[in-house]
Amino acid sequence: MKCLKHQQISDKYHRMMIVQEYERAVIFRLGRVREGGPRGPGLFFILPCIDDYAKVDLRTVSFDVPPQEVMSKDSVTLHVDAVVYYRVDSPVMATNNVSNYSHCKRLLAATTLRNVLGTRNLAEILSERESISHAMQANLDHATEPWGVKVERVEIKDVRLPQQLQRAMAAEAEATREGRAKVIAAEAEMKASRALKEAADVIVESPAALQLRYLQTLNSISQEKNSTIIFPIPVDIISTFMKK
Repeated sequence: MKCLKHQQISDKYHRMMIVQEYERAVIFRLGRVREGGPRGPGLFFILPCIDDYAKVDLRTVSFDVPPQEVMSKDSVTLHVDAVVYYRVDSPVMATNNVSNYSHCKRLLAATTLRNVLGTRNLAEILSERESISHAMQANLDHATEPWGVKVERVEIKDVRLPQQLQRAMAAEAEATREGRAKVIAAEAEMKASRALKEAADVIVESPAALQLRYLQTLNSISQEKNSTIIFPIPVDIISTFMKK
């Protein structure tokens, strides 16, 4: 009976709280953090009017960085947005070292995005998104380490260019493709000319090769069921008549 009465008195001065598996509770007793670290998951007890506690979610959280107007290193204005994934690594530091780590994290991410992109050229921003994401993640992780926050991943979502710059880049790319096409066509003509020269050398060495080639041509024409047959005339005969 005495033990039951003592338990009732103890329950009167304690309040039972529950935190989930993904949460931790940082307990403050008379303004000081209780020893033993954060409580949870499961049950824990606090003293009314003496203890206070703050629950911290340990799950990974993501947020979108609003589109930032960035001036690149080569003076090109861009609109860039990103997404950041982070989680709380130390609940005690997250509650004691910063007033609102979530809000501070968003402001710091927007500032870091502008600072990192301001040191890159337009070509680097468009082609090296992965390295930019890693650099931004390293900067954010180093800055938020005293807050007890761990940055897990940063991704550049979209890079929007001005319309005039898009048209100029499209024209440049089209001109580059046309130049490459002309170079490829010239190289093909050169290879064809060399092949014809080698074929002419073979025919000069063996006159019968020209007759065989002529018979092959007649065979291919006959397969198409054409009624026209072409008889080649040597160029030397025509030149003789032209001189006369």
